[in-house]
Amino acid sequence: MFDKFLKHISEYILLTEEEITFAKNHFPIKSYTKNEVFFHEGNIAKRIYFVIEGCVRLFYSVDGDEKTAYFYTEGKFFCANESLAKNTPARENFQALENTTVMLFPKTPDEALFKKFPNFEVLERLALVDELITSNRIIESFVSKSPEERYIELIKTNKALFQRVHQQYIASYLGISPQSLSRIRKRLSQSSN
Repeated sequence: MFDKFLKHISEYILLTEEEITFAKNHFPIKSYTKNEVFFHEGNIAKRIYFVIEGCVRLFYSVDGDEKTAYFYTEGKFFCANESLAKNTPARENFQALENTTVMLFPKTPDEALFKKFPNFEVLERLALVDELITSNRIIESFVSKSPEERYIELIKTNKALFQRVHQQYIASYLGISPQSLSRIRKRLSQSSN
């Protein structure tokens, strides 16, 4: 599993041999089972996650309903940003939608570690920037696109997600009911014929 991590992380940065050894010995790899909610709102975030294998759903509890905000798949960082930065209770929840394996990076290691292994500081910054970009994309999508446009965009950018994720979660992510999603799919299917 660690080799898969190295392959994914190489898209962001190349670690030195010494950094690889340190990561192997100090950054745990954890597996979660399908449908397991492994981080709950109200908890204080202590780590950044990196998906080695699997799919994770970010969702919020709103008036007793779960609202899906995003999906993270292989090679993606995620965390409860505000909780991590401010040491406050998180508002978000994370759920493994299939058997999922992640690497856990501790919250901001000490400065001595960053001096010894500068790529870890770069990785932490990349993870936080990745989360910021994700948040901005979610906001931009809801402000500027209709549910049908968001559906088309999701097909273009991550078609495989439709094979991995329950349609109810896709509908929630798009901000519509499962019935509305079915109507959009039917309409688009008919228009392409």
